[in-house]
Amino acid sequence: MTDDWRNDRIGSALRGGNPTVLRRMEAGFAVIGDVQFLPGYSVLLAEDPAVQRLSELPRGKRLAFLADMDRLGDAVERVCKRLDPAFRRVNLEILGNTDPFLHAHVWPRFDWEPADLVRRPVWLYPREWWSDERYALGPQHDALREVIGEELDGLVS
Repeated sequence: MTDDWRNDRIGSALRGGNPTVLRRMEAGFAVIGDVQFLPGYSVLLAEDPAVQRLSELPRGKRLAFLADMDRLGDAVERVCKRLDPAFRRVNLEILGNTDPFLHAHVWPRFDWEPADLVRRPVWLYPREWWSDERYALGPQHDALREVIGEELDGLVS
């Protein structure tokens, strides 16, 4: 499979061609992150690629997006807590500084993270970690993907 979906993450999800999709949500798509140096990292993509900010959504869709973000956060937290006793918490972020479409990051955080980073924003991790093949999403994450998806299925929106 080519990486063309990376250039149109939402459109490819709508067409069924985004391999990172965990589940279709009410207001978008839950996807597993391209990098997994913090195992379980996931993203919620809004269903409309033209929407850039949360404030651009009508009130009902805005609340649905936030409810989906909460649901994805709960699923990642439950799975990570179950799989890793060093799990600390989940951080939820809507930033929009790089990608021009509405999305929310769900970052699990762990006690085993480097001491100088564990209490700091994940964006301060070394740039090379973001492209390091050791942390790239791959078949080794299939079981993690499956349990996060199953957890999403068990949570009501």
